[in-house]
Amino acid sequence: MLDIAEELHRWVEQGRDFAVATVVAVGGSAPRLPGAALAVDAGGVAVGSVSGGCVEGAVYELCRQALADGESVVERFGYSDEDAFAVGLTCGGVIDVLVTPVRAADAVRPVVAPALAAAVRGEPAAVVRVVDGPGEMVGRALVVGPDGRREGGLGGHPELDRTVVAEAGAYLEAGRTGVLEVGERGSRCGRPLTLLVESSVPPPRMIVFGAVDFASALVRVGKFLGHRVTVCDARAVFATQARFPEADEVVVEWPHRYLERTAVDARTVVCVLTHDAKFDVPLLERALRLPVAYVGAMGSRRTHLERLERLRDAGLSERELARLRSPIGLDLGARTPEETALSIAAEIVADRRGGSGVSLTGAHTPIHHDDGTPPAGRIGSVA
Repeated sequence: MLDIAEELHRWVEQGRDFAVATVVAVGGSAPRLPGAALAVDAGGVAVGSVSGGCVEGAVYELCRQALADGESVVERFGYSDEDAFAVGLTCGGVIDVLVTPVRAADAVRPVVAPALAAAVRGEPAAVVRVVDGPGEMVGRALVVGPDGRREGGLGGHPELDRTVVAEAGAYLEAGRTGVLEVGERGSRCGRPLTLLVESSVPPPRMIVFGAVDFASALVRVGKFLGHRVTVCDARAVFATQARFPEADEVVVEWPHRYLERTAVDARTVVCVLTHDAKFDVPLLERALRLPVAYVGAMGSRRTHLERLERLRDAGLSERELARLRSPIGLDLGARTPEETALSIAAEIVADRRGGSGVSLTGAHTPIHHDDGTPPAGRIGSVA
């Protein structure tokens, strides 16, 4: 649901009734991950997607039905070998979809509205909804903020909400969306409840060091992938907003000094395109010791070998150096700045999702590598 928060927040502000269908579980080669959503308003307007097109029509009708009867339901969609035209996933996977009405009179509306507003503002929040349990509880929701405060409640045993708030807080801290099981009394004992926890966190950062032509292309790709992009260069004549209009921030400062003072986390992507030892070495010396998701440094293989020696002289261990990918990006035969940016972005995505980077044609590797939980990041350097 939070993946279409901007549109849903607008609908709430406009007082429009709607129903939202959210993927709560996937199996096999399913096209969308838990949290993906499609919403339909009372006028029949639809936004979002739960399957990339396979079952959108059927889910649309479920939303219309939920708007009419006010009931939350969970529906499973899979592949049918018996009827090629049956409603199902042609990719062969299975998805479970929770459909919840969010009308003006529904108890869930004042609960999810603050979460939608927080997501639009880029503030962290986690929405918890009951997917499976006693019939009257399905679709109930609560929202957890980063400080542990909550809106709404699931009802039932008084310990339940306290347990769920603690569990959802851990999901939110990790930026995870996924399914959680707890006992209906808030412990691991008793009848289990299945809950979907959706986390909305600020967009991950991409910090591009070096105000060069490659950086301009990478900024555009980074924005396309949903990053908050910063360009940093010590040369004021090149680091201007006019040269990088799509960047969220352009900073004139020595790269290593900026990296020392700026906030980074486990989702941050660092791309070093300066191609100059006086900038690269002190910057990478610090970057390789930070718990960031990815680091890249542009340069030829010869430049990279010389850089490694300088970093060893600076005191970096072999284990720290092993985090550095070099050259940066996947082997696409890239020549232009745009092609090189695509190569870098492809490696960032493969690194995040656990992909191999090889062609899927003829490969015996899964198309989808995870269940929505990003793997621990590695660090990378392009010729």
